[in-house]
Amino acid sequence: MRGKIIKGIAGFYYVYSGGATYECKAKGVFRKDRKKPLVGDDVELDVLDEENKLGNIRALLPRHSELIRPAVANVDQALVIFAIVKPKPNFNLLDRFLIMMEQQKIPCMICFNKLDLDEDGDGAKYREIYESCGYQCISVSAKDGTGIEALKELLRGKTTTVAGPSGVGKSSLVNCLQSETVMETGQISVKIERGRHTTRHTELLTAGEDTYILDTPGFSSLELFDLEKEELTWCYPEFAQYEKFCRFGGCSHISEPVCGVREAVAEGKIPQMRYDNYVLLYEELKMKKKY
Repeated sequence: MRGKIIKGIAGFYYVYSGGATYECKAKGVFRKDRKKPLVGDDVELDVLDEENKLGNIRALLPRHSELIRPAVANVDQALVIFAIVKPKPNFNLLDRFLIMMEQQKIPCMICFNKLDLDEDGDGAKYREIYESCGYQCISVSAKDGTGIEALKELLRGKTTTVAGPSGVGKSSLVNCLQSETVMETGQISVKIERGRHTTRHTELLTAGEDTYILDTPGFSSLELFDLEKEELTWCYPEFAQYEKFCRFGGCSHISEPVCGVREAVAEGKIPQMRYDNYVLLYEELKMKKKY
């Protein structure tokens, strides 16, 4: 039989196949070959006990993509979820998520949740900023269902990894995308407006035919790993069309004279907020390398 690993806990792998989920162990040959099955892997399995849904994974099928963090296979796209309000979005953190996906060459969409609480229309402003940078954005409300059907269409037929900080309604939103509510949700602390981490392990959830959602633990901070400061500009796609106007090749867009990117920022062609975050992250990477 063939199936897909939807969860891995303590050496057991849960494989979804033919509408059923089998609890499997991986054969020793994987350890010998230093191959570790990942959530999202397509596999061949031997069924040992059909009644109790037990089996063994006998082969890993070829991967078309592999994420390092979270460690998952065969992801088609990423959905980064932030709240419009309660809590207000931390755009530095949002940019870190986008950089992480740019590094791993995973197409990324941004979902702004809690549209029902958006009395000032901030969601439209946030979408405008990131759409101008080339990202597909959508505003939804997990509470009243606004935008959920449109979001389902964006996910249909694909495996999507979902990421976002705690407290943005990520688990509630994932529940809306499934036919049944299977995830635990947490209450927001009124005092600090941050949610408890309700996702404790990486799990692939079915959301329709050939449609999977990979939910991951929430983040409150995100350190940039394995990235040189000179590579940061590649993770800002909106810079690309203006770099040809820089006087120097390899321009850092920080202090060099005649910089096309800085000129584009001054003319409002690149959002000031995005550029400010770029400068902060550039300095962070510079200091990290120094020490």
